[in-house]
Amino acid sequence: MQTIVITGATSGLGRLATLELARRGARVLAVARDPAKADRLRADTGAEVFLADFTRLADVRRVAREITARHDHVDVLVNNAGLHAFTPRTTPDGHPEMVAVNYLAPWTLTRDLLPALRRAPAARIVNVASEAARRHGGLRLPEDLTETVPFTARGSSAHYGRSKLLGIMFTLELARRLTGTGVTATCLNPGFNTTGLGRELPFAATLERLLTRLSIGDPTRGADLIVRLAVDPGFDGHTGGYYSVPGARLIRPAPPAGDPELQARLWRETERLLDG
Repeated sequence: MQTIVITGATSGLGRLATLELARRGARVLAVARDPAKADRLRADTGAEVFLADFTRLADVRRVAREITARHDHVDVLVNNAGLHAFTPRTTPDGHPEMVAVNYLAPWTLTRDLLPALRRAPAARIVNVASEAARRHGGLRLPEDLTETVPFTARGSSAHYGRSKLLGIMFTLELARRLTGTGVTATCLNPGFNTTGLGRELPFAATLERLLTRLSIGDPTRGADLIVRLAVDPGFDGHTGGYYSVPGARLIRPAPPAGDPELQARLWRETERLLDG
């Protein structure tokens, strides 16, 4: 039985993927923010639930300690939790909220779970990215890791895309650093999905129902790709890839994500920020 950690597991793509992974017999360790939703997920799947707020990196580190205290190894880590905020906010740690949730939290969880992943016979790390990264509007390091600047709902897309760009770059650098360890790292674009669409917008629920009725933004495609990258034997040993729906097409990430020197610099700047 594989032990699989998945974040953002109580709604959207994460819930669909968790349901399927549990159906296939995996031991699912679900990381969630909302206790009520977590209870429902536990009842529906039998998943072991860990509560954490990804705007607080101390919470992320605590969850990693709880997981490794209860489980000797982790076979798969799926970093799925994400946020598209329509107003600028700063976390209690002083970080831009979307950068914290979409990049710093999964970076921290991954690093803290690496010893447990290395103890698995062959482990996988799967990061949920987005083609929204193509609308990042430019990257500045290290400023984009720390600066909270004003933006409108319309202007939020570039900030969201930039946070997803960071996740792609992190995945590619991580894959290189894990070469020869038996741990692989891949990322994916789940496509446009109605589930959880713009949850901060007042008309989001109505829009989601309309698009679902029109068969636009089917979330099962993205969830299926998460599951394939997590457990499909056809991806054994595959690392450093960026895959997209439909199917599991290998695609080229938006520049400058493919720049190895910039990937390495991002890693160093992240370490300096979090460990300094």
